[in-house]
Amino acid sequence: MTNADTAVDPALEDSVPIVSERQASAQPKEQGSQAVRKKRVGLRILIVSMIAALIAGASGHFLFFAHKVASSEVPVTTNADAIVVLTGGQARVSEAVRLLEEGNADRLLISGVHPGTTREQLAAVTSSNMPLERGSVELDRHALNTAGNASETAAWVRKNGFKSLLVVTSAYHLPRARAELSGALPDVDLIAYPVFSKDLNFSDWYKEPTTFRLLMREYVKYIVARLRIAVRSVS
Repeated sequence: MTNADTAVDPALEDSVPIVSERQASAQPKEQGSQAVRKKRVGLRILIVSMIAALIAGASGHFLFFAHKVASSEVPVTTNADAIVVLTGGQARVSEAVRLLEEGNADRLLISGVHPGTTREQLAAVTSSNMPLERGSVELDRHALNTAGNASETAAWVRKNGFKSLLVVTSAYHLPRARAELSGALPDVDLIAYPVFSKDLNFSDWYKEPTTFRLLMREYVKYIVARLRIAVRSVS
């Protein structure tokens, strides 16, 4: 046997490769880095998917909200123990006063009246055929927003023992108003009465930038109100 034969490392027999200690220690690190990268990619995909699902869900819910507002109609039955109108436009108050005059209820609460507004001024702007007498019409001057409207209305309803309430406000405002009032008066039958503005085109709201922006703002307020009411009910 030659010196060359004796110099052959037994580890090379049977074509078994030699792996250095440095290479052996590097392989687990590379595998670990690949696993970390895969986890990061998977996490990014999950986050993007969740965001896309949330956006799609919110968009779908907004479309449902807008369709509900655009297709809202005056109720068949408008008789109730009392009427409440949430201020925010002359048309709302005028419609509520008309409903009172036609005998749909015996009492009316105008919620959110400016402190400086008198009964005579309200009667003038609503073209009322009768004076807004204290016995039939009450003015709430404390409410500053929809939540305040609901709080003041709830106190008025409980004080008088009403069981049904005709809620008069703008069509786009009704979902939020009804949510607030339902939270404050869970045992009272609420009848929603929408008032439509001549300046807003709800039939083609998606083509009208002004109407679209109004619905979007109201939708966000509606969601915030629902979340606040849900948290309050839990606590």
